[in-house]
Amino acid sequence: MVAYPSGLTALGDPTRRAIFERLADQPSAVGELARELPVSRPAVSQHLKVLKDAGLVIDRPAGARRIYQLDPDGASALRAYLDLFWSRALAAYKTAVEQRPEEVT
Repeated sequence: MVAYPSGLTALGDPTRRAIFERLADQPSAVGELARELPVSRPAVSQHLKVLKDAGLVIDRPAGARRIYQLDPDGASALRAYLDLFWSRALAAYKTAVEQRPEEVT
C-alpha cells in the first residue's frame, strides 16, 4: 500500500480530488464519473489510474465495466499520516496555551 505521500500528491489535482470525493459517496464507473465532471472519459480513466497507483482507489469488474471505489486501506493510511500532524499541532497548541505569561517571549 502506498497511500502517502503519493496519496497527497495524487489529491493535489482538483479533478482527482473531485473524483476521490465522489467515490467516497458511492462506487462508480468511469462513465458515471465523467458525466458529473467537466472532463472526458479518457481523462477520468487517467485520473483513476493515478489514484489507483497511489493506493487510494480499487476497482472490480462488473460486466463490461469496472466499478471504482475508495480503497479503505489506502484512505486509512492517508488519514493516519495526516493525524500525525494533527496530533502534533494540538500538542503544540496545548503547550503554548498552558505557558505562563512570563514564559512567553
